[in-house]
Amino acid sequence: LSYDIFISSGGPGSPFDGEGEQWENDFFFLLDEIEGFNNTNEHKKHAFLICHSFQLACRKYGLGTVTQRKSNAFGIFPISLTDNGEKETVFRGLPDPFYSVDSRDWQVIQPDEVDFEAKGAKILAIEKERPHVALERCLMAIRFSDQIIGTQFHPEADPIGMKMYLLQEEKKTAIIKNHGEDKYFDMLDSLDDPNRITLTQSVILPNFLNEAINALQKT
Repeated sequence: LSYDIFISSGGPGSPFDGEGEQWENDFFFLLDEIEGFNNTNEHKKHAFLICHSFQLACRKYGLGTVTQRKSNAFGIFPISLTDNGEKETVFRGLPDPFYSVDSRDWQVIQPDEVDFEAKGAKILAIEKERPHVALERCLMAIRFSDQIIGTQFHPEADPIGMKMYLLQEEKKTAIIKNHGEDKYFDMLDSLDDPNRITLTQSVILPNFLNEAINALQKT
């Protein structure tokens, strides 16, 4: 635990691939170490968990049900804040809904309020409402503790790099084949919109880092 701030990235793969494997045990042990350290020290460690890491943490803490989606979610989607999310300092500066990149075959659903309350966790954001789809909206962000937060989506997504990626002929062909032409051009439009991915990238992780650094400087 020689670092003060941890950012744990996404997959790919199933959040169950590592069951019983050393790397998963090491990851869960790291979370335990961070929690244990924070419980006994004034100088706290901070962690941000993204996508695959978020799903693993939900498994570890028993928060919601991690399940495979009926189809792959890929694109730039609106994400809705909960009441707790609107008060969350890491999201300060974002509208409701805000937009982010989401790419997943797995999701976290069916949160148990009793479990969340017992563990001191808070749901911060949920999937966009889809009135025409009779499926539960999945969890998109959770504050696991005062120092550990996680998101299903990708707040680190870089609009410039992502646009270069999408403009590659091979990627364009694959996305249109799998998700349709409308989705492809909607993503390009979202990447050019300063109030979508550009805004999200400039708010969430910078807020997290500033908050963590400020807290560390006070101790």
